[in-house]
Amino acid sequence: MALPVNISTLLNGNSVEWERLELKKGWNEESILHTICAFANDINNWNGGYIVIGIEEKNGKPVLPPFGLEDNQLDSIQKKLIELSKRLHPNYFPVIEPVRYQDKNIIILWCPGGDYRPYSAPENIGKKAQKFYYARRGSQTIKANKEEERTLLELTAKVPFDDRINHHATIENLSLPLIRIFLQKVGSKLFEDAHKIEFIELCKQMQIVKGSTEYLRPTNVGLLMFSENPQQFFPGAYIDIAIYKDNDGIEYTQKEFKGSIYQQLEKALDFINTNVIKETVKKQPGIAEAKRFYNYPFEAIEEALANAVYHRSYEHENQIEVHIRLNKIEIISYPGALPPVDNEALKKERIVARVYRNRRIGNFLKELNLTEAKGTGIPTIRKAMKENGSPQPVFMMDKDKMYFLCVLEIHPESMDNIKENTILTFCQSPKSRKEILTDLLKLSNQTFNFNKNILPLIEKGWLNYTIPENINSKNQKYIITKKGKDLLKDKLTK
Repeated sequence: MALPVNISTLLNGNSVEWERLELKKGWNEESILHTICAFANDINNWNGGYIVIGIEEKNGKPVLPPFGLEDNQLDSIQKKLIELSKRLHPNYFPVIEPVRYQDKNIIILWCPGGDYRPYSAPENIGKKAQKFYYARRGSQTIKANKEEERTLLELTAKVPFDDRINHHATIENLSLPLIRIFLQKVGSKLFEDAHKIEFIELCKQMQIVKGSTEYLRPTNVGLLMFSENPQQFFPGAYIDIAIYKDNDGIEYTQKEFKGSIYQQLEKALDFINTNVIKETVKKQPGIAEAKRFYNYPFEAIEEALANAVYHRSYEHENQIEVHIRLNKIEIISYPGALPPVDNEALKKERIVARVYRNRRIGNFLKELNLTEAKGTGIPTIRKAMKENGSPQPVFMMDKDKMYFLCVLEIHPESMDNIKENTILTFCQSPKSRKEILTDLLKLSNQTFNFNKNILPLIEKGWLNYTIPENINSKNQKYIITKKGKDLLKDKLTK
């Protein structure tokens, strides 16, 4: 049974964190049974993990090429795995796929978080062995301690929202073309088999349907990722982008992105990249290499918006809002982060979160390289802003955690460019100092603001006095010069 992941990216730790990957050189039934149990319990809501048999581990990383399994071992190990899984309580069966990788046989077990947690497994293979709960602590499988046992018991019947059955939908609401596009994008072997097997069987292999044979229904993540119109079931599952043209927020253009959440995310990012991101190249006196920077680093926006899609609640009817103002971008999702993350934690360099709202959505987005591994999203945003020379981002929630806000401020020199363009455009006809500072820029009519915002444009020859013989005249106004018009025209054509 083919897995909906790319084997190479899995083994390189690019799509799945190392804590969710267990490598076994050979068959070790007790250790494998305990790890299957731990992944099924999924105490951190990471959607379980993967066990690879036939690859040796060294310092937590795979030793390649694989050690491999003999041809005659494949069938016997698969039969033993089925027998082994029956020893879990309640019964739980991982997805098993024999794979030929780098000319060696290996077996991969996909062990998604189970629906009937907590699971227990015998301490050893003896017939009367005592059963214990097992959990993952870092990259190790351990017997659950008392606190972890309590956590597992609290998880009983608490299936995360994205992994629940949706009783209002049917298999027909899932789109085969969307599934095949996804499988092709991630390089899954399942893409090659998608047209050979029955659609229901394909959905089962991807774990996006659940239920009995006579009552098989899509899961919420299946509908969100692979339905043409998930908004039919989740009204707020879309991205709303507003680009403001003035400081007051009165004049703006608006665009909504709907459909499959991974496609709306891709399209929204492409729209921002095309219509918002601008590079500035400045020559530096005495230095051969020009200075280059962006008004906003795209990597920061990509991660911030992907995080909003990943961590928002789809039970909430509010859409993700992206407000692109003259001097900043605000990305708002609803509600706020789950405990223990609070405003104090958001100020730290790295956030440690133990609970994730949408574990399956996160896995799919990671496969598409649309979001980072757990806990690295905010550091990635901070790094991108710093490397671009931009102000550090702001992350915050209200006291009741009703929303999560990410603010990305524009690069300071890009803001200067916007002000310059705004003033020059405004002064196509003569304008007074008060009209420029107070009416246009919403600043006080003080000498400091004049010297900072108007005088430099005069000194550069982009603005001129209407009464040059008496620059201090109370009737003095300012008008754009031919040089200023040429500058504006040049910027508009870039």
